[in-house]
Amino acid sequence: MVTINPLDVFLWTFRRNEKDVVNLYSTLSPVMQIATGGNMLNFGFWDDDNTDPLTAQKNLCSYFANMAELSSAKQILDVGSGLSGPALYWKEKFENLSVNCVNINYSQLYSGRQSQIESVNSSSIGLPFADNSVDRVLALESAQHFKPLSEFLSESKRVLTDSGLLVLAIPVTLNSSSITKLGILKFTWSSEHYVLEHVRNLVNLAGFVISEEKLIGSSVYDPLADYYTEHRTKLKKSILECYPSYVESILFQSIQKMKKASVEKIIDYVLLKCHLE
Repeated sequence: MVTINPLDVFLWTFRRNEKDVVNLYSTLSPVMQIATGGNMLNFGFWDDDNTDPLTAQKNLCSYFANMAELSSAKQILDVGSGLSGPALYWKEKFENLSVNCVNINYSQLYSGRQSQIESVNSSSIGLPFADNSVDRVLALESAQHFKPLSEFLSESKRVLTDSGLLVLAIPVTLNSSSITKLGILKFTWSSEHYVLEHVRNLVNLAGFVISEEKLIGSSVYDPLADYYTEHRTKLKKSILECYPSYVESILFQSIQKMKKASVEKIIDYVLLKCHLE
C-alpha cells in the first residue's frame, strides 16, 4: 500500500514547481499504469477502433507521430518523456530515428530506460543540446508542466535546425474565464492551466509559426470518462490494492468533472505543429 499524506498532494498540486511535479508523478503515475496496463501516461485518442486505454494511447502516439512527420525525422527530443512509452513506440515504428528522452524526473527516466533510446535527466527549460542539433522537439502531454513555458519554447527554437518542427499535445482551457469554472479540477489538474490563446501567443512570440492545429478534446476526455465509469468496479479494485480509497474517489470525481468541462467547452486538448519563421 502506497502511503500518501493528503497535505503533501495538496501542496504539490497548489505550488506546481519542478520538485512538486516530480513528487506528484512519482507517487501517482502508477495509478495510470494500473488503469491502462502500460507505460504511456497519456489520456489517449479514442475512436471506434480504439476503445480501451492502451490502444487509445497508442493511437494518440501514432497520430502525434504523423503530425510530427517522424517518418522523415532523424534526431528527436521527447521532452517530459515520462516512462518512455511513447518514445519506445516511435523508435519501433521508425527504426532509423535517434530518440532522446528528456525528463527531470530521474526515477521515471531510470524506470523507463531502454537500450534503443538515450535518456537525459534535465529540465525542459535548460536542454543540454547544441544549437541547431535536432530536427524535432516533441512534448506529448507534458508541456502543461513546463514553467515558464516561454523558456521551453526558446530552448526549442535554439536546438532545432532551420527546417525543424516543434510539436505539442497539451490540455488547455478555452478562455481565461474558464479557469474559474474548473471546480475540483483546479486542485486535481496538477499542471499549469494554460489558456489556448495564451499558448498560441507564446509560440508566436518565440519565433514559431503554427502550421497545423487540432482540437481533439471530445475524443480524449469524454470517452476516457465513459470508459472509467463503465469499468470502475474492476479498476477501483486494482487501485485499492495499492492506494487508499480516497485516491480512487478523487480520481473518479476528477474524471467526471473533466468530461463535464469538455462538454461545456471549458477545456480542450490541442495538438500544435510549429515551424520556425
